[in-house]
Amino acid sequence: MRILVTGGAGFIGGHLAEAFVGDGHSVTALDNFEPFYDLGIKRHTVEQCRAVADASNGEYELVEGDVRDADLISELVADADIVVHQAAQAGVRTSVDEPRKVTDINLGGTVNVLESAVESEADRVILASSSSVYGKPQSLPYTEDHPTEPVSPYGVTKLAGEHYARVYNELHGLPTVCLRYFTVYGPRMRPNMAISNFVSRCYNGEPPVIYGDGSQTRDFTYVEDIVDANLSLLTSDAVDGDVLNIGSSDNISIRELAETVRNQLAPELDIVYEEAREADAEHTHASVEKARESIDYEPSRSIEAGVGEFIEWYDANREWYEPLVQSS
Repeated sequence: MRILVTGGAGFIGGHLAEAFVGDGHSVTALDNFEPFYDLGIKRHTVEQCRAVADASNGEYELVEGDVRDADLISELVADADIVVHQAAQAGVRTSVDEPRKVTDINLGGTVNVLESAVESEADRVILASSSSVYGKPQSLPYTEDHPTEPVSPYGVTKLAGEHYARVYNELHGLPTVCLRYFTVYGPRMRPNMAISNFVSRCYNGEPPVIYGDGSQTRDFTYVEDIVDANLSLLTSDAVDGDVLNIGSSDNISIRELAETVRNQLAPELDIVYEEAREADAEHTHASVEKARESIDYEPSRSIEAGVGEFIEWYDANREWYEPLVQSS
């Protein structure tokens, strides 16, 4: 199968490209290599994908380019059976500071992908959405029919992208599905995320820093579970035109998360609290019943177990990963 992964050198996109190649597919990874975080992590991801391709029957090609380039997207989508659209300007706080840029990338790029997929009659487009579409909870855990009232421009762009996918499915019969990811973590994760920051600081004798009082809760999802959901959708047509929550169905307070990391790595450290950041959701918690029924999705790890695995990976990869985290 020919698969185009936009954002294919990023954290989630890179894991997807690696898994697809390992399963023997022909993968094109598109990435613009914007230095939102240290590009050494992306380069390491590309090297890993190439190594997996060399050891398998899969094929891997890296294309450096931007989803806002309509001609390039048209060319790449035309050569793909399935498009896995991960490319986006990430970061809730970035979207508050640069809403025009985030809208241009996240919405403009998505429309380019959908338009090209209609023209080339792609078999399916899988779009990465986010728990940020929910905003303020009226009830927890979130089910897919929970009201969507995002509290950041990033969340607004993700929700609008979902609507575009639904409309393209209804108007053009384009098979689409949107996956609402709940805070994803794991090897090669972005260094400015809470888990990687807590681990990095504790390894280096610096106290974990919490923004706010730490009562905020998050449903953290291990990246291998995200990969499993996407792999299922390479063949399943059970949810075309629909959205699915992809989370751990578990959650933890930021304070408890920081304490878990601190107690394992540096129990002598205090935890530092600073002013809360604007546009951050107070709570996230996924109901995954719909994904379980539709694509046999099953979270594989508790948050505590996944964090323990990440710490083991971090320790084994400090030589190349930690300096990037520390410089972020």
